[in-house]
Amino acid sequence: MTVAVTVERPTAVTPSRGPRGLVWAMLRLHRSALWFWLLLVAAGAGALLWAYGPGSDAAWAEYRAMDCDNPNRGMGCDIPGPAFTLYDRALSVGAGLLNLVPLLTAAWAGGALIGRELESGTARLAWTQSVSPVRWLAAKLAVPAALLVAGTLVLTLLHRLLWSSDARLRLTFGLREWHEGSTFVANGTLATAYALLGLAVGALVGLLVQRALPALGTALVGLFALRLGFGDLRPHLWPTETVTSEPMGMVTDEGALTSTGARVPIPDCAGEPGCLAARDITGFYADYHPASHFWPLQLMETGIVLAVAALAVLIAFRLLRRRTGAAV
Repeated sequence: MTVAVTVERPTAVTPSRGPRGLVWAMLRLHRSALWFWLLLVAAGAGALLWAYGPGSDAAWAEYRAMDCDNPNRGMGCDIPGPAFTLYDRALSVGAGLLNLVPLLTAAWAGGALIGRELESGTARLAWTQSVSPVRWLAAKLAVPAALLVAGTLVLTLLHRLLWSSDARLRLTFGLREWHEGSTFVANGTLATAYALLGLAVGALVGLLVQRALPALGTALVGLFALRLGFGDLRPHLWPTETVTSEPMGMVTDEGALTSTGARVPIPDCAGEPGCLAARDITGFYADYHPASHFWPLQLMETGIVLAVAALAVLIAFRLLRRRTGAAV
């Protein structure tokens, strides 16, 4: 009798390689940061949605209850009540988070994302597992970038929704001009652009320093300095308009005019009779950006910020290539 014996050959298991393996490995490694980011977005979105609905309604109800919505309203109506104060704080939370995210991102990218792995040697271990340094860095940048873009866009859209709906409420109390720092960033594309810049700067600093804590601090200070520099540059990114009456917008320069049209500093007359005439002052001027300049200024600064971020990423890849040589 012949017995047929079937021999089962072991099925070759292909290891998980490529972007999918890198993505999941990175999400597992940095799951605490992922949960923190999701909670941060949820907190900001909740605050803005509350301000858009119940918060705004409560502020208006309080305003009408104080009998302030009539032409003969009293002086006390210029002082915000508890409901409006709570509404304003919720709005501040949403705008504040969008302005805080780039700094947190830079610190995390420099310290935990890049610096810690280079300091501990886990990055080089990954490079020996058929993952090239280029693919490693590409995954390190691409995954957080996608999450940052998604989260900041959600918060920005909610902030703009609230901003477009509460114009009368803001004008009533004269609060939050469109050109104020946190509001200007939170209301457009800059919030996302600065978050990506924070990621790029943090990654570059992490590669340069290769130690977690020093990279964290250096990236934080570096991004803060860049933010200050871009803030000073902002008024000069688009041509201003000049008026001889009180300007309504972002004032960049102001002074006095002589009979020849020359611009001079406003003299300190302190109530002195004939002071202006004695100095040949015939009027005053102001160079400013009206509200219609919001998007030109926003897009110009966004382009510059993204260009700097792209440059930082390019330098990071070149630095990695130089340090790893043929391994790239």
